[in-house]
Amino acid sequence: MAQINYQTARFEGSFGTVAQLPPSTTPEVAVAGRSNVGKSSLLNKLFGRKGLVKVSSTPGKTANINFFEVDGIRFVDLPGYGFARVSQREKQRWADLISGYFAQERSFNLVVALVDIRHDAQKLDHEMVGFLQQSELPFVVALTKADKLGRSKQAQQAAAIARQLGVAREQVVVTSSETGLGVDELRRRIAEACL
Repeated sequence: MAQINYQTARFEGSFGTVAQLPPSTTPEVAVAGRSNVGKSSLLNKLFGRKGLVKVSSTPGKTANINFFEVDGIRFVDLPGYGFARVSQREKQRWADLISGYFAQERSFNLVVALVDIRHDAQKLDHEMVGFLQQSELPFVVALTKADKLGRSKQAQQAAAIARQLGVAREQVVVTSSETGLGVDELRRRIAEACL
């Protein structure tokens, strides 16, 4: 199977309104998740680069839609939703940005929905996965922060969250940006969807 050269990963641009988004001209992989789910860390691990995606200890740092280009494939880092301590107006702007992105005519090859493996699926996780199912968008659920749990607890949680979200267990990938667990599997899914 053809490989994606992640060495070529580069930041393409950051957009604060739907009108600013560049037209969709290449395969796209969108990454969505709650504010404190570890999205930036996982993207950096995926890209094999330490600081390409800005990581912050303050949830909700990604306030815009950030585009990265990797070997002819666009990775779209959507603003985190939920937790962040920002005004209602700002939260609404993020929600509008996310729904505005999905409302466009784009090449939705894969959506990676991130969920923290340490907790049961939250209301916002249910809403995101429900939206992806309704919209018939191809997606995979990536469970983050797996290094915080032992192996058997990881397997238990993965099965439980898959059940809670109403997705097949095969649609769930257990990942850790600390240890790199699941990153190769995620790369394989992305290659299958985009190449």
